[in-house]
Amino acid sequence: MASGSAVVIGASVGGLLVARALTEAYDRVTLVDRDALPERAASRRGVPQGRQLHVLLARGRQAFEELLPGICAELTANGVPSVDLHEQVHWYNDGHRMRRAPSPLLGFGVSRPLLEQVVRQRVAALPGVRILPGCEVAGLTTTADRRRVTGVRLCPRDGEPRTLDADLVIDAGGRGTRSPVWLAELGYRPAPEERVPVGVTYVTRTYRREPHHLEGLLGALTNAVPGQPRGGIVAVQEQDRFAVALSGMFGEEPPADDEGMAAFADRLAAPQIADLLRTAQPAGPPVTMRFPASVRRRYERLRRFPAGYLVVADALCSFNPVYGQGMTVAALEALLLCRLVRRRPAGLARGFFRGAARLIDGPWSIAVGTDLRFPEVPGRRSARVRLVNAYVARLHVAATRDAALGAAFLRVLNLVDPPARLLAPPVLLRVLRGAPGSARRPAAPVSAG
Repeated sequence: MASGSAVVIGASVGGLLVARALTEAYDRVTLVDRDALPERAASRRGVPQGRQLHVLLARGRQAFEELLPGICAELTANGVPSVDLHEQVHWYNDGHRMRRAPSPLLGFGVSRPLLEQVVRQRVAALPGVRILPGCEVAGLTTTADRRRVTGVRLCPRDGEPRTLDADLVIDAGGRGTRSPVWLAELGYRPAPEERVPVGVTYVTRTYRREPHHLEGLLGALTNAVPGQPRGGIVAVQEQDRFAVALSGMFGEEPPADDEGMAAFADRLAAPQIADLLRTAQPAGPPVTMRFPASVRRRYERLRRFPAGYLVVADALCSFNPVYGQGMTVAALEALLLCRLVRRRPAGLARGFFRGAARLIDGPWSIAVGTDLRFPEVPGRRSARVRLVNAYVARLHVAATRDAALGAAFLRVLNLVDPPARLLAPPVLLRVLRGAPGSARRPAAPVSAG
């Protein structure tokens, strides 16, 4: 039976999903957020990336439904379109146009503010859950020996500072996490960090969608490659809109004016993006954001860590946003926490951090391995990394003709299958048969069928 209390720092998507998980074992769950949370879908200061294009990968869609049954239908009722990620998207991988085909890989075209609002309403309605907006967490409270966290010190925007006691405190504070500072104040060693500088700058703008845009499809994507560190994504959203995100790396910055954005897109492999920018009516202003580095904190490697405390989502691992992995990994961590708190293990932190590390390994290897193709990214290029990158480049060539290879790649990209699945003998044989010659030169676009 549920008993005790828990506090979650941060009421963004990761924090909300974690709060849902905690209702499995705690009869009181309090979410604390520094923002005054909007009643309707709207961007807010505490989620600076909220106005940028977001994607919910196929595995993330499944995980959200597992945590909050019926949420997919609720999003659909709010006008959110469902997208067959293989058949209804123009994919240009390393300049090679993937052959399209019907698939069970379904994603949602949804803005971050609307997704967060729907999730927040569902979580807030759960028994025992309360949300405290406009509250800053100033630090942690502990037992006298500092071996257990017992709550948080709050500084409400309107009110006197106070202490909120809890049996479990979880930091879901995102990229601006204060856990390294708070733990150092308590005498704990910092977690080893892996940092991969990528220097990404991206600009997002929404446009009104018309049937002829994108040749009638619902999305388009072309990735950055060495020597051409710029990419572009178009994703359908609610209210008959497209969100267009242009990105550049290592000083390659997309402009934020109409003419400049279209000229930037002219150099992308997907011609549909520039065409949309020149023909669609803007539905909002452009928004620029910078992402300096992917960061992974390896709490599972610490020998000492206080009981009654966890770190999750972007506070645990912040991925290069161009891969769209963050919300999906946060949902998978919430599912892991669901399973753990039901058993109330004595070593919750150790079990969670080890399990989360296994969840993160796959998407981290995808993002970092791909980023290491760029000579500007510091890091060791092991023989395995070089081999896998060369193999995937060859797969992209073969996928211009073989839809089964495109499906295999998308299942890994959407975190449905582990990366090792691309090296399975059936896939390997199709790649070797289907990609004669050099994989370095982009293949000519082919018709889907």
